[in-house]
Amino acid sequence: MKFLIDNIFVLGLVILSGGALIFPLLQRRGNKVTTLQATQLINQGKALILDVREAQGFSAGHLIDSKNIPLKDLTTRLVEIEKFKAKNVIVVCQTGAQSSKASAQLAMAGFQQVYSLDGGIASWHTQGLPTIK
Repeated sequence: MKFLIDNIFVLGLVILSGGALIFPLLQRRGNKVTTLQATQLINQGKALILDVREAQGFSAGHLIDSKNIPLKDLTTRLVEIEKFKAKNVIVVCQTGAQSSKASAQLAMAGFQQVYSLDGGIASWHTQGLPTIK
């Protein structure tokens, strides 16, 4: 007990830094789907696949029937996908970081079922799933 009292500041620092490391992991960063869940939605024909990478990345390889709207242009090109507001929208990027941002933008714009592909196209390739050029 004396040790804890003598080192209260060190103990507080350890707890604070540990909390700072764990906090980002506990935050919910939008709805995510695994490659398996995305494949099921795609095969059922119930989803729009929105690729938010730049045109170069999209032309290098993308999911079949996906629509390319780069993240920087998303807010100005929302009218192109308005008809999908009530359907599933799977947002894809290279690693999943940009798609999370895009998912948040779409949710704020009124899209009801928006999902980010966990791990992005990199995860899709790792699973050996098909892409087209």
